[in-house]
Amino acid sequence: MRPVTKGNAPNIYANYQDAASDLQSCIGEFCSYCERHIETHLAVEHIQAKTHVPALRNSWINFLLACVNCNSKKGRKKIILDNYLWPDIDNTLMAFEYSTGGLVKVNTTVPASIQVLAMSTIKLVGLDNEPGNPDIKSRPTKKDRRWLRRQQVWQLAEECKNKLIANNTIEVRELIVSNAVGRGMFSIWWTVFNGDQDMRERLRVAFIGTAADCFDHNENLINRVGGKI
Repeated sequence: MRPVTKGNAPNIYANYQDAASDLQSCIGEFCSYCERHIETHLAVEHIQAKTHVPALRNSWINFLLACVNCNSKKGRKKIILDNYLWPDIDNTLMAFEYSTGGLVKVNTTVPASIQVLAMSTIKLVGLDNEPGNPDIKSRPTKKDRRWLRRQQVWQLAEECKNKLIANNTIEVRELIVSNAVGRGMFSIWWTVFNGDQDMRERLRVAFIGTAADCFDHNENLINRVGGKI
């Protein structure tokens, strides 16, 4: 899950829907949870549901962006912030693993307490909704194709990596980054290009709003100041 920086509120909002364009300008047209690139129907998502915390209904600090699937799965659940990891607070990229085929798993190298939070976050928005999940309740509906998009992007990223190995030029690198931004799912591209510091830096910079304070000068992941990880 890509860590993001929203910055300070650029406006005061009478209606939360009015924050959509500002959010997209700050963190891109990507779902904050599944990371897909969404051109339409990308909702202003309330971290804490407005029904439970009406005082934050129009508050920038309570906003992220979410696709229909992630938003509906999270629903109106009552949220205790400390029980989950959040892309605008934590270095979420450290807590999750993206493996072959785009499967989302908890990173077992982080502390056990963080693993618990990571799994809770996966369950919160249904990132484990896969056709092969042994838990029937965690299998995707026909309208939930996030798992398929992850598979497709993983395959594309692998193909791009092979093309780069065969023709390692600046032009190819720039084309790969352009393809990545157009498809979204930063974490998959980041994972596939493990070991290529230049590509990782290009990806981080190109995906607008990616939190620079979650990376050191060698593009290694570091704990985020103020976050749980």
